[in-house]
Amino acid sequence: MSGRKTIALWAGAALVIVGIVLSLLFLAARPRFFSGAVMAGNADPTKQIPIAGAEITVVGVPEIAPLYSDASGLFRIPLSWRLHIGQHIVFQVSHRDYQPLDLRYTGASQLYIARLTPKVVTPGVRQTPIANVVANYSVRTTTMMNVGSAVKTFEAVNTGNQPCDGHKPCSPDGKWRAAIGSAVIDAGTGNEFHNARVSCIAGPCPFTRVEDDVTRAPPSRTVKATALDWSDTATFLLEAEVYRRVASDVLRKSYPIIFDRALTFTLPAGAEDLSIEAEIDGSPIVFPLGPRLILSWADCQLLVNKDQTKICRCELKPEFYFAGHAGRGA
Repeated sequence: MSGRKTIALWAGAALVIVGIVLSLLFLAARPRFFSGAVMAGNADPTKQIPIAGAEITVVGVPEIAPLYSDASGLFRIPLSWRLHIGQHIVFQVSHRDYQPLDLRYTGASQLYIARLTPKVVTPGVRQTPIANVVANYSVRTTTMMNVGSAVKTFEAVNTGNQPCDGHKPCSPDGKWRAAIGSAVIDAGTGNEFHNARVSCIAGPCPFTRVEDDVTRAPPSRTVKATALDWSDTATFLLEAEVYRRVASDVLRKSYPIIFDRALTFTLPAGAEDLSIEAEIDGSPIVFPLGPRLILSWADCQLLVNKDQTKICRCELKPEFYFAGHAGRGA
């Protein structure tokens, strides 16, 4: 094989390898989907509330089924097509309470914002006022409840004035023979001791010493006390307060923020038994939401944050309005 042919073959192989590498880099850099958000169109940014459940249909790409925005208004469309010269891709965004909107595809790197215009209520149709809205929920808390105390006496049996002669235990100075007394108390299953203390209550107390500093012991189910006596028999008292962990539901309230036709409130992590209290046409009514957040006068969505706190957003149905806010078609 001549040198020219060898060089040509190596050059061709290099071009093929470069082409493969460039193709892989292109596929790796090519985004897999693009994102957008659906919100209410309004000149006031505080009234551009996210719209959940909006349907997004990609016109011109039949293999993509309709998608829906989530509680934050977010939608993501998989980028599974190749554009041809002159081809136009349109996203049709629709929601039962808003006028439909078409968005034109202008590139996968773009963020698409669909601002929908609310539908106008038919003139002459009466709207029902909603007022004094309050969200009620419960939070489970655990508290320590004092359910009593435990008391126990014990003795250190000894005879005073007996030389130690190296027979332990001895007095602190090593001169007198001593005795050790001890006691253990148990708080029982599910309980724990707090504020334990031990004292000499009878006998030659000046010639005794409590060996365990139970006053600094952490809460626990059992407490043990030990005392040293280097005189005659002494009596000690061990006492501690018994506590039990008690779980209870604490009722709390959240006052929603209302912008235009939507109310928003937040909930702490662990909030349960959510309900909304409101005056409907002047009559106070409590509406338990349940896990599906069903209200007769609004559509509600729950968004869970990374820290497990929650955002609840409810948008009025067309036949209602918030008192103090102008009702359309009233």
